[in-house]
Amino acid sequence: MSVLDLFKKLFHNFNARQMKDATIAFKKHLDDGGKMLLAMAGAMSSAQLGVTLAPMIKEKKIHIISCTGANLEESVFRLVAHSKYKDYPDYRYFTKEDDEAILIRGERRVTDTSIPEDDAFRVVEPIILKRWKEATKNGERFFPHEYFYQILLSGELKQYHDGDAEHCWLLEAAKANLPMVVPGWEDSTLGNIFAGYCKAGVVSPTVMKTGVEYMVYLYDQYQELSKDGPGLGFFQIGGGISGDFPICVVPSIKYDLKKPVRPWGYFCQISDSTTSYGSYSGATPNEKITWDKLTKDTPMFVIESDATIVAPLIFEAVLDRYTISEK
Repeated sequence: MSVLDLFKKLFHNFNARQMKDATIAFKKHLDDGGKMLLAMAGAMSSAQLGVTLAPMIKEKKIHIISCTGANLEESVFRLVAHSKYKDYPDYRYFTKEDDEAILIRGERRVTDTSIPEDDAFRVVEPIILKRWKEATKNGERFFPHEYFYQILLSGELKQYHDGDAEHCWLLEAAKANLPMVVPGWEDSTLGNIFAGYCKAGVVSPTVMKTGVEYMVYLYDQYQELSKDGPGLGFFQIGGGISGDFPICVVPSIKYDLKKPVRPWGYFCQISDSTTSYGSYSGATPNEKITWDKLTKDTPMFVIESDATIVAPLIFEAVLDRYTISEK
């Protein structure tokens, strides 16, 4: 049986049912000619989502991505420093002194793993800084993700490859020139480093296109990607700016540009955020109807679970590349 067959056999109620139904609707959306946006929050790149996300991009199951600056850069960090990452399965029992020792060793912990500063940040920094300097000198401007595409496609990082290139989702996105938005990119390690170089006068802030320009870019991308079949779907991991920024494009086109626009054709959110007063991450999809982001006819799913478990399973079911013995 396929992974999706396994879903149908085992998952009948509660969150399991939501995952199964969301996956079936995801596949149907693509099979009917629709496209899919992935909104990615959290530290999914550090959690190695690229193992399943890179094939999703390669097989044209994901057509545009909205992600945090951390997810953008950490896909590259995994590529150049994978074997240098440390795993800490007993992190729950750490003392403050244990974490201080990790700091002193030059590691930056993300739950149960740590990013090695010298082998990740400091390897990528001079390579991308060269691009920022060239743009400053030439009076050029690019989006944050475009600078990453440049260094990945140029081969400059190849000598530093330490992880499996097949698992680097950003490399696969660069090869496909996948449309992408990275709202709030400044809130990332390399975003902070860029700001530091701007303050020091080494590069100009003007070489980096802004979040407003990302929204203008998204207007055109959304209109193009939503033309066929049931339109553009929205698959959201976590909450925050990586989700809220792109979903606003529909009402913005409708009310701010005063142009006709197709509604989102599918919506699914994986989140462990509880529904609470004033929460975005925990808001039910129905609330988005009142903001004209979704309609009453949009297939809607909320999977209240751990995205590091659920997302790879859904991606494998959509890819349909493995079979499982019933024995």
